[in-house]
Amino acid sequence: MPQTITEKIVQSHAVGLGTGHKVGSGDIVRVRPAHIMTHDNTGAVLSKFKSMGAVRMADPRQPVFALDHDVQNHSPENLARYDRIEKFAAEMGVVFHPAGEGIGHQLMMERGFVHPGSLVVASDSHSNTYGALAALGTPVVRTDAAAIWATGSTWWQVPRTVRVLLEGCLRPGVHGKDVIIALCALYNRDEVLNCVVEFHGSGIDALSMPERMAIANMTTEWGALAGWFPFDRVTAAYLSGRADRLAEMGIRDRLTREMVRQWEADPPHADSDAGYAGEIRLDLGSVVPQVSGPDTVFAARAVRSLAAEKVRIDKAYLLSCVNGRYEDLEQAAGVLRGKKIADGVRLYLAAASREIEEKARDSGIWQVILEAGAVALPPGCGACIGLGEGLLEPGETGISATNRNFKGRMGDRNARTYLASPSVVAASALAGYICGDTEVTDRSPSYRFQEFRLPAAARNVELLDGFAERIEGRILLLPVDNLNTDGIYGKDATYRDGLTPEEMAGFAMANYDPEFQGIVREGDILVSGRNFGTGSSREQAATALKYRGIRLIIAASFSQTYLRNAFNNAFICLESPALYDAVSQSLDTGEKGRTIPCGPMALDIRRSVAEWKGREYPVSPMGPAAQALILAGGLEALTAREILNHSAEPSR
Repeated sequence: MPQTITEKIVQSHAVGLGTGHKVGSGDIVRVRPAHIMTHDNTGAVLSKFKSMGAVRMADPRQPVFALDHDVQNHSPENLARYDRIEKFAAEMGVVFHPAGEGIGHQLMMERGFVHPGSLVVASDSHSNTYGALAALGTPVVRTDAAAIWATGSTWWQVPRTVRVLLEGCLRPGVHGKDVIIALCALYNRDEVLNCVVEFHGSGIDALSMPERMAIANMTTEWGALAGWFPFDRVTAAYLSGRADRLAEMGIRDRLTREMVRQWEADPPHADSDAGYAGEIRLDLGSVVPQVSGPDTVFAARAVRSLAAEKVRIDKAYLLSCVNGRYEDLEQAAGVLRGKKIADGVRLYLAAASREIEEKARDSGIWQVILEAGAVALPPGCGACIGLGEGLLEPGETGISATNRNFKGRMGDRNARTYLASPSVVAASALAGYICGDTEVTDRSPSYRFQEFRLPAAARNVELLDGFAERIEGRILLLPVDNLNTDGIYGKDATYRDGLTPEEMAGFAMANYDPEFQGIVREGDILVSGRNFGTGSSREQAATALKYRGIRLIIAASFSQTYLRNAFNNAFICLESPALYDAVSQSLDTGEKGRTIPCGPMALDIRRSVAEWKGREYPVSPMGPAAQALILAGGLEALTAREILNHSAEPSR
């Protein structure tokens, strides 16, 4: 079976695969990542680690700690928290980066933890950045991070892959940030939702490493689980430079020039006949300087057209893991040199790492930005995550070289936030309103998306001892796409911590359908549409349905966060767009309702098919890794059992 690069990387990091099993889209497999990065949330992960009964790490070389989010907070409570994390790192022998070293994602790449063809995860959504180095970088939740610390592995569902062909060449004054802003706005109809984006095409050759990092970083905002760039001469040059720098620091085995030569000789790549869910083509020559927002990444306008409206700004930001690199600061300094920012505007500056700041200071560009009137902040996330100095006040407008402009994220929810490249941010800070530093003739990238409906095929899986081969129940159809977690389990119950499982069950689907509780029966199987469980990450949206007696959910597709919460709590969720389409299309035109009983069905686990009304429909395979989660009662219980079993083994 030909494989995408994602399938190949997962194959090489999978544990417990059956003999001859080739990883494919939809598989749930157990994986052993090369590294797992946690930041300020290390303390929360530590609590889960201890609750699992763990006392030591499976491989202390696997985790990496980096304090980067709340680094401006010098309160006794935060300093004590940071101190506990540092002491824990020393106790476990884990690499630790203190506050002020930089943003974790930047440090992972600077310090040689990210290798081409490797699987590197983080308990943070912007681990997609690692794809710039031809790695598979993807986020995990805190329970996963604790499980990886304790056992070295966790589970992951292999997503579909969309190929993005970048053609042509960027015009002067257009940057990588403009490319990803354009992609987010032009392809905003879930074309890449929960997919891995593989970038290909001749246009990649002229993209610098910082530009690739910016694009890969914001595939998160685009809705993708990862963004991957191929290994080429730009990758090799960057990694060779990092290897030399690490050698100067006395770190000689983490990344070497010999490793780079091996990747050059045999770079990671997809099979030429791999199956893709879709293909996007973008002419880089048609991209112009863009501004995203306000308050959404899915709407953008050309800077040139927006400049005519003179949208006043109060604050501007040059920082973050997407655009806080030396090349970004150099672009901004080129705009600001010898000038002063407008009266009434505050410009905030923070490098992505201490090394970048030192390089900027040595070259003089740091001083150029400061002399223009910028306020310097320590390397870290800061205002991007809504922490520290410079947050937006009610009614203010900000333009930022960060990656998210969700309402309220960078300050008050009644402020407005736009995203742009560092050069546009700098030009806007000078003018006092949104504008660009160069005139680029407006062109409009065309929408060029082709969906490939790959034929779904049933796939046989091995059954673990004790796992049922068939599951039967009545279908309850929820005929809707994008059923969100607020509909499944509303806010009125979400923050009531003392509810019993029975009480939680009574709130299930109350916002979606007030009649649901009167229709549902123990053992029912929910069938619903695309992107089931979108929205917030509340765990109760999965557990409440389990407590209500729902046997499992089959949806056309799931929010990956919902899927992780479900399996982490031993609740089965499987994908079958064919079954959903068949059930929903079978309804008589007179049938109405938000919860519709549709007769009995049976699920053949071994053959990965759902049987309904005499026909069979392929479902995503539920392999041994998923079965183990269900049999154990969830990830925490499975991890605790593995720890117990390991501790009971006789020492050698």
